[in-house]
Amino acid sequence: MASPTPTEPEAFPAAFARAWATREGTEIAALFTEDADFVNVTGLWWTGRDRIAAPHDYALKSFFAGTELRPGRIAVRRLGDDIALVRCRFTLTGQRLPDGAAAGPRQTILLFVLQRGPTGWRAVTAQNTDVVPGMETHANDGTLRAVDYRTP
Repeated sequence: MASPTPTEPEAFPAAFARAWATREGTEIAALFTEDADFVNVTGLWWTGRDRIAAPHDYALKSFFAGTELRPGRIAVRRLGDDIALVRCRFTLTGQRLPDGAAAGPRQTILLFVLQRGPTGWRAVTAQNTDVVPGMETHANDGTLRAVDYRTP
């Protein structure tokens, strides 16, 4: 059953977390418009509900199978009556590493651009950004890694 779309933009992060908890990519995709797009933390860019559903379904049934996604700080900026930008800092726990070991907790910031429709607010686009505390940018010296230029 598709996750209900929220009636207010502020409720979208909680709806996303509930859809995540179902472990069904289609539940996440149901929160998006048919032609929406989603950019994940590594820059993979999916367009359309089916293309958003499939990789989420795979991840939620494999390395994210035991995860909990908890919304934290939320900021909403309305751009008229029917468009809103919603940013949410999420904490993710329970991820598995490629060798099956437990990964540490992560934080991400998801930016959703929402549009109000007849059944509630849906995302027309989303972008996920990993939070790397204390770092300023990424550098590539053969291995892409977060760096801080302020430390020697």
